[in-house]
Amino acid sequence: MIYVVLVLLLLGVMFYPQYATRRILRKHSQNRDDFPGTGGEFARHLLDRFSVHGVGVETTNQGDHYDPTERMVRLTPEYYDGKSLTAVVVAAHEVGHAIQHHQGSGGLVARYRLAVLAGVASKAAQIALIALPLLAGVSPGLMRVALVIMVLGVLMSTLVHLITLPVEWDASFNKALPILQKGNYLSQQDMLAARHILRACALTYVSASLASVLIAFRWLRWLR
Repeated sequence: MIYVVLVLLLLGVMFYPQYATRRILRKHSQNRDDFPGTGGEFARHLLDRFSVHGVGVETTNQGDHYDPTERMVRLTPEYYDGKSLTAVVVAAHEVGHAIQHHQGSGGLVARYRLAVLAGVASKAAQIALIALPLLAGVSPGLMRVALVIMVLGVLMSTLVHLITLPVEWDASFNKALPILQKGNYLSQQDMLAARHILRACALTYVSASLASVLIAFRWLRWLR
């Protein structure tokens, strides 16, 4: 019984933040007539205000993010063209990453490089997983190599998640939130909602990191 309760608690910690974040983002995604510009225009304004030169803003269908290699803030069409509170907060968060890069944040660069390596490791792990049943009947040594490759892929993904946490927290609460507050861009009520949006998004990274750590621990136990 205790084991079942612990499993349910872990599932709640891992999946509830994702549900809550989607709900909060939808709640504040209605266009506002009192907002003077779109999320894309707000991002451009902030980049110019903080003299983050050489960084562009464009729309994307691959999720809101900042690309440090191409120096580009990318927002999904809903937020790039939208005049909602969510659009403004998301734009400020992604500009926060651009400011991190402009200030030489080692965490941002390290995360990006590790993410590239983790992508390669993930593909290698998928190939190893497919080859594992074949290798089991051919060569136990190669089978162990395939298992190691799979575990390394999981560990790389876990490391990226753990490095992502402080980077995302800094972009949200040390960059975006002070920018919105000190710039008087939002009313007091909207600032409270903005805190909720940023906190909910941060919790999704926490849950993703927890899930990644648990998966890595499981694979390590299996490898042993």
